[in-house]
Amino acid sequence: MKTFPNDFIWGTATSSYQIEGAAAADGKGPSIWDAFSSIPGKTFNGETGEIACDHYHKFREDIQLMKNMGVKAYRFSIAWARIMPTGKDTINEAGIAFYNELIDNLLEADITPWVTLYHWDLPLALQLEDDGWLGKNITDYFANYANVCFERFGDRVKNWITLNESWVVAILGYGQGVFAPGRISTSEPYLAAHHLILAHAKAVQIFRNSYAHQNGRIGITNNCDWREPLTDSQEDKDAAERALEFFLAWFADPIYKGDYPQVMKERLGDRLPKFSKEEKVMIKGTSDFFGLNHYTTMYAAHSDGTNKDTNVYGNGGISEDQDVDLSLDPEWKVTLMQWAVVPWGCKKMLHWIKDRYDNPNIYITENGCSYSDELINGEVDDQERLNFYKHYLESCQEAISEGVKLKGYFAWSFMDNFEWASGYKMRFGLHYVDFKTLERIPKKSALWFRDVTAKNSVDF
Repeated sequence: MKTFPNDFIWGTATSSYQIEGAAAADGKGPSIWDAFSSIPGKTFNGETGEIACDHYHKFREDIQLMKNMGVKAYRFSIAWARIMPTGKDTINEAGIAFYNELIDNLLEADITPWVTLYHWDLPLALQLEDDGWLGKNITDYFANYANVCFERFGDRVKNWITLNESWVVAILGYGQGVFAPGRISTSEPYLAAHHLILAHAKAVQIFRNSYAHQNGRIGITNNCDWREPLTDSQEDKDAAERALEFFLAWFADPIYKGDYPQVMKERLGDRLPKFSKEEKVMIKGTSDFFGLNHYTTMYAAHSDGTNKDTNVYGNGGISEDQDVDLSLDPEWKVTLMQWAVVPWGCKKMLHWIKDRYDNPNIYITENGCSYSDELINGEVDDQERLNFYKHYLESCQEAISEGVKLKGYFAWSFMDNFEWASGYKMRFGLHYVDFKTLERIPKKSALWFRDVTAKNSVDF
């Protein structure tokens, strides 16, 4: 019998642009994703988050669904432009009221809110007027926005995540151009990432200096897929480690060790910005927990330098900076997004974090899968999804039994939503959503997840 600790946190997750809709309602300003998804060819079938799951108007129904499922924690993000339409100065009280009501309803339903301050939907004005995450003032703008959220919601919100997947913002947004704001560069990702890390640290500094009385905790969520050496050669082992450092350590090392990984400094030279001594002190130690979004695994091999393709989604960064070739085992099953299902990679990822960062408390803030759901008699018999969760959770439990301090797990996603550039064709949700009628149809997987979360200790 395999069990999780009694205090293990079970939850599910979403993000504002993917579910809220109401893109221009009640004083909300436009975001870079409103602009990006309106450009022909940028998203699947030109789909946008203008309506999405209409969570802005249907959040009470959504909370009832969570309650019915037995979910005890809900991770959601705040739309910066709903709170501050231009990203700075003016506060939109209607936006404040929406999140106040959402938080209050969650607490009434005995669901603990976990709030992410930034999940990619930067206010458009900051991109147009201040060059987005490349601008020198962006760190202060974010810190001021975070301060507003702490002040208005911190009496009830006790779990904060500053940034979601800074790697995606930097690489897909400023490197490969496939996500908003759609820029293509081999140097801008490193500057954007530098500012993201500083913005996180400034927000945490405000939280700890001014809101300690709220008795909350704060951290950052980074994403990383496991990199397994293709062979037992030292070159491939080094390549796999290098790939992980360019992926996860890029953002985690400054927070846990005080600076960027040495391999990045050596390979990037002046393209990698430098932290001042004061900034290193400010950044180090600015996470009360290690937030991890994990989905898949790939083999890593040393590259001979001939692979110069920087536009491969999931390659872990700019390939010529790493000299790493990535591949899949043809025997691995894949999801609809062609992400390999490799549960043992999740356990290895957790151990890597444990060993590199002195065994921190870890929360898997996203893990899930996309499959092509088929509706039969009002249900989706999604056995593949059931198997995915079962096997990944088994790997998580094994990691805990081996000393990893994994404290919680959030399934991605609560319901099917606008899946960024993939539009609505990718189904990650524990509930099926018919986007023509915006009706919610329970899945068998939702019933399974309720069984997992309905009691303090989980057996399977």
